[in-house]
Amino acid sequence: MQHRARTAGVRVRGLLAVAGVAVMAGLMLTGCGRKERTPADEGASLREKAAATASELRAAAEEAKDDIKKATGEAAAEIKEAAGEVKAEVAQKVQELTGGADVKAVELSYSIFFPAMHSQYKTAESWAREVERRSGGRVKISLFPGGTLTKAPQAYDGVVNGISDIGMSCLAYTRGKFPLLEGLDLPLGYPDGAAATRIANLMVEKYKPAELKQVHVLYFHGHGPGILATRKPVAKLEDMAGLKVRATGLSAKIVESLGGVPVAMDQGATYEALQKGVADATLCPMETLKGWKQGEVIKSVTDTSAIGYTTAMFVVMNQKKWDALPADVQKVFSEVSAEWVTEHGKAWNASDAEALAYVKELGHPITTLEAAEEQRWVAKVKPILDEYVEAATAAGLPGKEFLADVQAALAAKP
Repeated sequence: MQHRARTAGVRVRGLLAVAGVAVMAGLMLTGCGRKERTPADEGASLREKAAATASELRAAAEEAKDDIKKATGEAAAEIKEAAGEVKAEVAQKVQELTGGADVKAVELSYSIFFPAMHSQYKTAESWAREVERRSGGRVKISLFPGGTLTKAPQAYDGVVNGISDIGMSCLAYTRGKFPLLEGLDLPLGYPDGAAATRIANLMVEKYKPAELKQVHVLYFHGHGPGILATRKPVAKLEDMAGLKVRATGLSAKIVESLGGVPVAMDQGATYEALQKGVADATLCPMETLKGWKQGEVIKSVTDTSAIGYTTAMFVVMNQKKWDALPADVQKVFSEVSAEWVTEHGKAWNASDAEALAYVKELGHPITTLEAAEEQRWVAKVKPILDEYVEAATAAGLPGKEFLADVQAALAAKP
């Protein structure tokens, strides 16, 4: 096909060259002043030759056009044939995997506490669609955002009890239920969400904690360093005295150690609490101020990244549902989940950057603690780390080793 098109093109170009030579030859003969022919005779001769050449050019062009059209049609036919062969191969593979039986897609429900407009919900949604795609349509995942299937504190038990097949929520919403993994949320100075996400998965993979034995773990992720967003500026420890701060899990201990009063609630209730003065502040990642619109109801932000904590979040599946999946479908879930660890980390970092710009647009001041003041805050939260190790050790858990590994991972930096 390509050869035919090239041949036609060569022929056209050849005729164009002949025409050019003919014109030049005529001009040369005229210039030589041959007596036997008048200029009118030469002009007539040139016009005849040009007309003949033009006629041949038109014929060659039409032939080339037909050849190219035919070649294009043959190429399209070959592409269609190849696509049909691929489709047939896929169908044959499905037949091999299913023994020739008609297979109905496995339908799974996924409870996510994030609202539908949040970047982490969208990242989870893209994970679900990728699992569906790679499974060849053998899995169908229905997502339920904003706690519409199970509320954030009930998401884990909802998976265990089969209310949802998959669930995403925070370890911190069920304080005491995950005694070893609570070490992930300690105020260790996490630099960003990508680091928090990476380290959470490293620790879960290494320790395989018994507290997760009721479910199949798909992956974990965690937000960037918690900051203090307030209804009035906070620049020193004394400003924290009696301040009612929305906090959950270990972040509640951080508030207590700094002299504040923790107010426990999930993110969905925080906007109204800040708006009505039920809470004076919230200890949260920067992204929350935009993702949950809380920037609208605060007046100031204090950069407390020196004691930056994270909130580790699980994505888990009901164990029986997992066990019932074919091995190749389980492999799809595992492979996509491993890839989405990075995707969630990227999403957290992007959200923090967007929220910082958003806070600046709102005109809220961002207070940076002076170096000496920062060390006062670090010293205040140090007992929390010690308490974690003591409590974990008393429960027969490797809290000391776990904490050391998290700190080493933070120091290493990828």
